[in-house]
Parts: sequence; structure tokens; C-alpha cells
Amino acid sequence: MYQEEFLLNLEDGEWPLTTIDHDRLIARAIVIDDEENFYFVRLNRNDDFGQAKLIETAGGGVEEGEDLVAAIRRELKEELGVDVEVLCKLGVVSDYYNLINRHNINNYFLCRAVSFGDKHLTKDEIEDFHLSTLKLKYEEALAEYERCRCTKLGRLIANREVPILKRAKELL
Repeated sequence: MYQEEFLLNLEDGEWPLTTIDHDRLIARAIVIDDEENFYFVRLNRNDDFGQAKLIETAGGGVEEGEDLVAAIRRELKEELGVDVEVLCKLGVVSDYYNLINRHNINNYFLCRAVSFGDKHLTKDEIEDFHLSTLKLKYEEALAEYERCRCTKLGRLIANREVPILKRAKELL
């Protein structure tokens, strides 16, 4: 499946910009199954960003020496317990978290779930973010992102992920 990559550059309008002191290379995925269910993570956090119950694509930081496809496979196994077929790279979303002085380079993939097994969550994902799995239809996912726009972090995440989710739906 070849298509032109989606590129999106976003600013953080929620918190004032003081300085950006680091970049984070991230691999994320829109995960679907054969019944057109989409899989996300639910975060229930209370930290510097405030208290919020949010939806987000599974994914995370790319480790030293790791390529993007290896990173997305690892992250999906850890957070969703899923083995996937990587269908294509959807694109890149560059965004900022001014509150923590970070620039994110989010590389998004479209993946089909092949099998589910055990998750391998980190201590932080369990204790700080209370990560769980969400299985939603496309319209339910859009509604969930909309519901999360009531918080500053929810708006940043929705601004980043809704365009990618819509792009994935166009390709399916």
C-alpha cells in the first residue's frame, strides 16, 4: 500500500513557550482488526499537565539504534499486547509540549492486528498513567477525542491524532 506521507506541523497554544530543550522521536500507530475495530490506549493521569482521562494512539519513544518499524512493533506489543502487520507509514506529525520544553516527532503507521497476547507495561504506564486498552469503532474514536478536548493536554493530543485517524480511514 503506497501513498504520499501525511505531514503536519503543530504548535502548542495551550502553554506559553519558554524554551524547547529536547526532541523526542516517537513511533505511533493506528491499529485496526478485521472487523474494523480501532485500538487505542486510555490514560488516566494526574501530573504536571493536570488531571485527565484521555485517549491516545499506542506508541512511544524510539530507542537508541532502533528503526521505526521495530519501535512500533515493540511499543504495540508492550502497550496493547498485539502483534501486527505494518501496512504502511501514514506520516509524521511534529508537535510541541511547551510545558515540558519538548518537541515531538511522531511517526505514524497503519497496522493490522494479527494476534493479541500479554501486555508488557512499564511501572510508569501502570502506576502513573493507568494505561488500559480501548477498542472502538471509527465514529466512537472521533467522539472520544472530542470528549477529551475539555483539557489542555486533550486538545493537544486530539489536534495531533484526529487528522491521522481520518487519513487512516481514507486509506482503508
